[in-house]
Amino acid sequence: MANPRVKMKNAKIILGSSSMARRKILAEMGYDFTIMTADIDEKSIRKEKPEDLVVALAEAKAEALISRLGIAGHKEENAHPTLLITADTVVVYEGTIREKPSSKEEARHFVKGYSGGCAIVVGSVVVTNLTTGIKKRGWDRSEVYFHDIPDEAIDKLVDEGVTLNVAGGLMLEHPLTAPFVDTVIGTSDSVMGLSKSLTQKLIEESLESS
Repeated sequence: MANPRVKMKNAKIILGSSSMARRKILAEMGYDFTIMTADIDEKSIRKEKPEDLVVALAEAKAEALISRLGIAGHKEENAHPTLLITADTVVVYEGTIREKPSSKEEARHFVKGYSGGCAIVVGSVVVTNLTTGIKKRGWDRSEVYFHDIPDEAIDKLVDEGVTLNVAGGLMLEHPLTAPFVDTVIGTSDSVMGLSKSLTQKLIEESLESS
């Protein structure tokens, strides 16, 4: 069996996400990759547990992209495996799962709730080896504790509209909220949408049997 690290150097990677944060994180990991975005009805997929929900959503994104790509085109590339990476993230606040805000009003409500409080971020990663059909999946969670966030900062953040594009309206790295982050239990990359350690682990596992 070939060393997965050797295969990793030859692998073609597709990131199935429109998230700028995920693109940045995967680039920081040293990978070259192409981008594809999955058009799925996320609201049609419901699970009670956030861990189950994010994995199901990431798998649905993978299936949608696999259907579009057509696996047959990759079966010949045994020496150069093609990996598809999909992911999803939700925020859990006081036991309630929060996805992307549906309006600026909801975004403001979400962010105001984090002021002086805690948000739990649950994220998934699914790596599909399109050459072999092997699929590896996993999830992780982080906790973000905030100082009080002034209303002025919340209003500016929400008015920019960027909070509408992220789970729970939570932007750890944004200059308007970063100063008010007290403690992160977990990793910032996981909070931003793609855990580096989990992604690396799943990439290696997806190549081990190929």
